[in-house]
Amino acid sequence: MAVPRRNPSVLALVLLSMAAIASAEVFFEEKFEGLVNRTLILFISNLFELVLDLIWGLRVVLVESDDLERRIVVRSDRISGFVIALLNCEIYGWEKRWVKSDWKKDENMAGEWNYTAGKWNGDSDDKGIQTSEDYRFYAISAEFPEFSNKDKTLVFQFSVKHEQKLDCGGGYMKLLSGEVDQKKFGGETPYSIMFGPDICGYSTKKVHAILTRNETNHLIKKDVPCETDQLTHVYTLIIRPDATYSILIDNVEKQTGSLYSDWDILPPKTIKDPEAKKPEDWDEKEYIPDPEDKKPEGYDDIPKEIPDSDAKKPEDWDDEEDGEWTAPTVPNPEYKGPWKAKKIKNPNYKGKWKAPMIDNPDFKDDPEIYVYPNLKYVGIELWQVKSGTMFDNVLVSDDPEYAKKLAEETWGKNKDAEKAAFDEAEKKKEEEESKDDPVDSDVISSTLATLLN
Repeated sequence: MAVPRRNPSVLALVLLSMAAIASAEVFFEEKFEGLVNRTLILFISNLFELVLDLIWGLRVVLVESDDLERRIVVRSDRISGFVIALLNCEIYGWEKRWVKSDWKKDENMAGEWNYTAGKWNGDSDDKGIQTSEDYRFYAISAEFPEFSNKDKTLVFQFSVKHEQKLDCGGGYMKLLSGEVDQKKFGGETPYSIMFGPDICGYSTKKVHAILTRNETNHLIKKDVPCETDQLTHVYTLIIRPDATYSILIDNVEKQTGSLYSDWDILPPKTIKDPEAKKPEDWDEKEYIPDPEDKKPEGYDDIPKEIPDSDAKKPEDWDDEEDGEWTAPTVPNPEYKGPWKAKKIKNPNYKGKWKAPMIDNPDFKDDPEIYVYPNLKYVGIELWQVKSGTMFDNVLVSDDPEYAKKLAEETWGKNKDAEKAAFDEAEKKKEEEESKDDPVDSDVISSTLATLLN
């Protein structure tokens, strides 16, 4: 008997989508939105409770506490150790979550942040925070519930746009651990991870990926070029429990490798044997003089220079007054320089000698090289010669797929419209510049008439 096939219902598709969301743990997510309506929060809470209870029999609890203020936390008894989703939709707007530092204020060098969608954008309602003053320091941070990435993938992602055609300045962000006085957060504040683009002149156009261990900042040893245009780009750092990492720009992987090899966090596993000595009979000469080659007879008698046969004694030359005239000399085309035997391959050549590698006695493996046990803050601390850098869509999570989806729903959705808006702004700018510098047609006519005459 044939079994009738059933097309998947809309509800099933919605539930599958929610299941994908439920697999991600979001430690921090900031879209820099304004005031969130409490009724909407409760509606979303009730909707999740209804749907999830139908599938997994999960509890949905609305939790209030002093440090979290008010958040929706969806918890699962069936997924060990994981919070299904932490929706970052506090009742207050972004300014309640972020603390502007007083760093450099006493020197009148602290820059102000603007809350804006920018000069060109794909959605005027999609706003971020933007540096607004030239030659200024900027520092701002937000706190989230402390967590450890032990046994988890760590994903740090944000979008940044340099509207000012940045020539010298940073566009990076930091993750900080432990307790931080956010009002004093600045360039000297210790951090755990610093990640993002840095541009200065023609020499520095790279993505920073700095990992801190034992109060030492370790720079990535690989080169990762950054984007340098005036459009929004998404930067993603992924650190996995197997000590591998990936760096993505606009959801495209630009670099990958191992924390062991691409940072000097630990001493190298192997080193050159300091006791090894090159054997005395080790021959490193790849080519040697041909022992069969003989110097031609009379070779050393060939002069380097010979008299110029075309030279003539000047008519006014007086041998009694000027001395005996001799012709000047010119290079001898027959002279080939000191004789050298031709080179041949050395049959005893063993290559360049290298000391053998041995285990490094100072190396001690750290299987938790990837772990940051008490991450608690995200911050922006930078110096800008020319302001106009905008940050948005900050994410700290454990799920690369969730990060990819978020990037597509924000940057991906708006990038084409943003590019069109930028092109239009550039066109208007060129038109305005041409108006400011008009060409006098009478002058052109007069110049042409002069040339023709």
